[in-house]
Amino acid sequence: MSAGGPRPDPRSARTKARLRESLLAECADRPLAEVGVSAVVRRAGVGRATFYLHYEDLTALAVDACADVVHAAVDALHAWQTGPGSVAPARPPAELAAFLGAAAERSALYRALLLPGGGGPLGERLHRELRARARAERAAVGAPRPDLVASAVAAAFTGVLADWLHDLVPAEPAELADRLWALLLALHRAG
Repeated sequence: MSAGGPRPDPRSARTKARLRESLLAECADRPLAEVGVSAVVRRAGVGRATFYLHYEDLTALAVDACADVVHAAVDALHAWQTGPGSVAPARPPAELAAFLGAAAERSALYRALLLPGGGGPLGERLHRELRARARAERAAVGAPRPDLVASAVAAAFTGVLADWLHDLVPAEPAELADRLWALLLALHRAG
C-alpha cells in the first residue's frame, strides 16, 4: 500500500471504463430503460459476473458513466474564479452555456437519472458535489452563512437543470445560462 491508501487496480479501472463506454453507446441508440445488462456486457466484451463485481445494477453504472456531467457542471459554474475571493462577473462564464449544450446532447440519458425537481441518483450526486464546492468556497473567504447559501445554490441549479432537461423550462442553452447565472448570483448576494 502507498501512503495515500491502496493503489487502484488498473485492470479494474479499464474494465469499468469499458462498461461505462458500452452503456453510453447503448444509450445513444435507445433509452436507458430499454438497455439490459446483457447488451452492455456483450458490447464491453466482459462477462455478466464481471459487471456485478463492479456495479450493483445498471443505474449504478449509469450514474458512474454520467459522473463527468457532474464534474463538468461544477467546473462550469466556477470557471470564472481565478483565485480565492474573486468577484463573480455579471455575465455567466462561457463554460456554463457550453456545459448546457453538451448536456442537451445526452438529455435522454440524463432525464432517466435526473428527475424533475432535481431528484434521482444523478441529481443527488450533483447536489452533493455542488453544495460541497460552494460551501468550501464561501467558508474560505469568510462569506456569511456558507451552509445555507451552498444548499440554496445547489438545489436551485440542480432543480432548474433537471426541469430544463425534462422540457419544463423552455430555453436555449445560452439563454438558460444567463437566467441561471442571475439566479445563482442573487442567491449568493442574499446570503
